[in-house]
Amino acid sequence: MKAVMQPDKNIHPTAIVDPEAHLGSGVSVGPFSIIAAGARIGDNCEISSHVRIEGCVTMGESNRIFQGAVIGSEPQDLKYQGEDSRLEIGDRNCIREYATMNPGTGDNALTRIGSDCLLMAYSHIAHNCTLGDRVILANSVNLAGHVLIEDCAIIGGITPLHQFVHIGAHSIIGGGSRVPQDVLPFMRGAGNPLIMAGLNAVGLQRRGFKPKTLRNLRSAYRIFYRSGLNTSQALEQMEAEIGDDEHVRHIIDFVKNTERGIAK
Repeated sequence: MKAVMQPDKNIHPTAIVDPEAHLGSGVSVGPFSIIAAGARIGDNCEISSHVRIEGCVTMGESNRIFQGAVIGSEPQDLKYQGEDSRLEIGDRNCIREYATMNPGTGDNALTRIGSDCLLMAYSHIAHNCTLGDRVILANSVNLAGHVLIEDCAIIGGITPLHQFVHIGAHSIIGGGSRVPQDVLPFMRGAGNPLIMAGLNAVGLQRRGFKPKTLRNLRSAYRIFYRSGLNTSQALEQMEAEIGDDEHVRHIIDFVKNTERGIAK
């Protein structure tokens, strides 16, 4: 069967697109996909076969959605009582096969995914999660509710993240780990129990961090994890010695605002 050509869209004849869904120009929809009322799909998005998009989903431009992904289905949360909630997705994301993501729980609650993310096969983003830009979730990463992941973080495959966990920017977590507590920005860790193993130096170098910044971040790691100081003492030493570095400042503020404690 040939796709149905609209003036500015390419919709396969077996796809079901509700008349109340909004599709931008240049959108393509593959065989047997379903797009329900309320969905808003930005320009030039590519939706493969057997994709389901439902609920109040707003998607930006140039996203690629691969076969079998389910986007915007009801939260897997016993507290959810059918209230209006939302899922927002930015631009240029790659959402691979059978990935799932839910809107928030609560009136007008929000699950948000930034731009330029890679969400690999079978990854799951639960209700009320927030992902920044350029985040990578490898295969079968599972986020519980209310997880916050900052920009450029990478989570290795088959890794579960506990509810309300906060993952710092530019950090990397190895595959097969378990993440019950917050992970500092710029660091790397792995395992079950999760053990932090140093600075994500290779990733930071690839992203253009300057040598002085890398030295300061290594010092922050040593003070926090290797000095034998308690958390308050470590923060005081970081403040005194390298607190004028904006990235070290981000670490300090991150620790001060933790709710689940910092993975050590």
